[in-house]
Amino acid sequence: MSSLLKYSTIFFYAVTFIVLLWRSHRPINTNTNDKRGLMLCLWAIACISHAFQLYPQTFTDQGMNLTFYNTVSLVLFIISSLVLILSISKKREFIGLFLLPIVIASIILTILKPEIQVATSSIRGLQFHIIFSLFGFSVLTISAIQSILIFNQERHLRKAQFDGVTGALPPLHDSEKFLFQTISIGFILLSIALITGFMFLENMFEQHVVHKTILSILAWILFAILLWGRWKFGWRGQMAVRWTLGGFAFLILAYLGSKFVQEIVLDRFVDLPIS
Repeated sequence: MSSLLKYSTIFFYAVTFIVLLWRSHRPINTNTNDKRGLMLCLWAIACISHAFQLYPQTFTDQGMNLTFYNTVSLVLFIISSLVLILSISKKREFIGLFLLPIVIASIILTILKPEIQVATSSIRGLQFHIIFSLFGFSVLTISAIQSILIFNQERHLRKAQFDGVTGALPPLHDSEKFLFQTISIGFILLSIALITGFMFLENMFEQHVVHKTILSILAWILFAILLWGRWKFGWRGQMAVRWTLGGFAFLILAYLGSKFVQEIVLDRFVDLPIS
């Protein structure tokens, strides 16, 4: 049943991506709402199937399963669901052009890799920290993808190249406004994740978690400086893109980098929260 759900999820994500890609290559003067309802319905079915597939392998009787591949799939499910919700009213679906292939690849990896039968993080207090970490990282990942879209949009506008994707995107001002909205929300969630980490972990600077703590704090500092620069100096454009991607680089190293090294490279599982 689990394998069937995974293949179904891949199918619906793939068809969603194909419809989205087709819409992105439509001429600018055509109806941008063409097939949009179909695309959103397919995306919703994919997310529902993804949720049914993830739930039993994430929430076990022994606690939350946060092995590397499962964590990646869980984070991408949250991101995919958030982008879908945003797309219903804000028309942010073209983020899916970057996102959906990665989601599909993550599910394929869970099929190809040997199953790891291990449960993690059964301490109830840490679950608050884990939830805020997952959602904070997910929202800031959306910020990183949005910053790439802004970079691409600016580049095409400077060259007066208006392809399907560029023409379908919101105005650059609205895109930047959305970027800083997601950064602000992600920053708040990241702040809560760090606070709850210090509250519920005995020592956030122990040898086995110190690298995660330091990298997360560095990411927090970069996003704090970016938000201050936006408020104080009106930072935007390339400046915002560089700081966003810089902060996200520290964040992905903190959240997934060490798990990848320990579980995939060293083939050693350590019972630790995501950050």
